[in-house]
Amino acid sequence: MSDEASLEPPLEPVSLSRRLAAEALGTAMLLAVVVGSGIMGERLAGGNDAIALIANTLATGAGLTVLIVVFGPLSGAHFNPAVTLVFALRREIGAGLAAAYALVQAVGGIAGVWAAHAMFAEPVWQVSAKLRAGPSQMFSEAVATFGLIVTILGCVRLRPAFTPMAVGLYITAAYWFTASTSFANPAVTLARCLSNTFAGIAPASAPGFVAGQLAGALAAAALMAWLLPTRRA
Repeated sequence: MSDEASLEPPLEPVSLSRRLAAEALGTAMLLAVVVGSGIMGERLAGGNDAIALIANTLATGAGLTVLIVVFGPLSGAHFNPAVTLVFALRREIGAGLAAAYALVQAVGGIAGVWAAHAMFAEPVWQVSAKLRAGPSQMFSEAVATFGLIVTILGCVRLRPAFTPMAVGLYITAAYWFTASTSFANPAVTLARCLSNTFAGIAPASAPGFVAGQLAGALAAAALMAWLLPTRRA
């Protein structure tokens, strides 16, 4: 999200180092939630994937809501290169800062995956063998990311205080109405390539996911620029 999405303004100007730390830590914690709840759900579900996915879904939606509330006033709580790209195209964040955000999001995501592995006594270094391939999966990621960007831009403009809840609820729903379970995030996709667990994705499947995510983000940005044009003085 952008800084406009924050529930409260920061108490003092936020330095670049603190913004980047917030993005890295927030993304790391998000991936720890996604992967950790996937491992826990699978272990406790007794082979029932639906129950495992419910556990994964609820933890992710709840965790994401909290992380946006906490880190929104610091960095805007993007945690997602696709979100950062959209705000860069809208000239609400500079190109240099956007590139730095994307870098720390990727690094933070990988650190979060490794933290989840360590918590559950899994090998820290893994590569996923879980294929999620095919046009339907790619299209699902486009739809998931399109909806995410529409949710963010709509709330930031019309209901800023509701943004954290809206994003958490949307991701919770999108886990179930998309065939891909709504990664909707290139950094998340990259990090989950390094987890051969319930939440993993094989590296061979990642390019299609990222392409779908970027396409969906750009389509949503174009639509919302027309639907909710920027106010001019």
